Amino acid sequence: MSKDAVLLIAHGSPERVEDIPEFLQNISRGRPMQEAVVREVQHRYSLIGRSPLTRITRQQAEGVSRELGTPAYVGMRNWHPFIADTLQQMAADGVRRAVAICLAPHNSQTSVGLYKDVLFGTPAPFAIDFVSEWHDHPLLIQAFAEKLRAGWAQACAQHGSHLPVLFTAHSVPQRTIVEGDPYEAQTRETAALVAAQVPGIGAWRFAFQSQGMSGGEWLGPTVEDTITSLRASGHTGVFVQPIGFVCDHVEILFDIDILFQQYAGERGMKLYRAESLNDSPLFIRAVADLVQARLNAAATDCKNALPAEKIS
Repeated sequence: MSKDAVLLIAHGSPERVEDIPEFLQNISRGRPMQEAVVREVQHRYSLIGRSPLTRITRQQAEGVSRELGTPAYVGMRNWHPFIADTLQQMAADGVRRAVAICLAPHNSQTSVGLYKDVLFGTPAPFAIDFVSEWHDHPLLIQAFAEKLRAGWAQACAQHGSHLPVLFTAHSVPQRTIVEGDPYEAQTRETAALVAAQVPGIGAWRFAFQSQGMSGGEWLGPTVEDTITSLRASGHTGVFVQPIGFVCDHVEILFDIDILFQQYAGERGMKLYRAESLNDSPLFIRAVADLVQARLNAAATDCKNALPAEKIS
């Protein structure tokens, strides 16, 4: 009898500032990192206290496990628990088949592709079914819409006016889009699907955040340019929903809550943000539904592969 399991995969993030140098070495795969970059990342972590990424990912895994009655594991690409270590633990626990989901719903070679390379570059004595994209899953869209609906209504009441909605996702190098990466189209589709479930928000905007410093031109428009444009149009506030992320971490707690908040304030604007999905019941159900669909499909394939006389 096969033992099924779930593997949730994420970027990984240290909880202590003093672990930042080692963490950055993991990201760069051992290449030297400029001291100024190390200090800047340490500064950002110090401002938010710690990154909750690992803690929340474990909570998400616990929720999925409860929903399915199936063991759920967590593996990180750049920090503990590393994917390779988790695979080893899964093998020791007797796992025979796993559905692996990258907690980045939009498929890009710069994120999902890299996680997949690490996952399948590590020998595992059991079958792995990898979910490469799930940006339009109905329950994921409902989960984002739930957070948008509640947060936007409250922010508009607090601000005393109708706030424009700005969806964001992490930027990627422009060259990846030119090479056929579906990431930009998928992030924009998610935003459109979420917006359609929240009547009254009107025209919405989309921007890419957290552009990198290397690799040539990065995908835009930037959040900063969009805020400037909104201010020029007479808006004194903006409501942001980062639909490219499924939990709180540095790109939300620093980039949005500190950096963009300050940028907007300097231009006479107030920035509000939707709550992250984190362990939202709807989000947990979305992940569980993805897993169940893959397990059902695998069971059907196995049944169809049996000789006719073996099928009862």
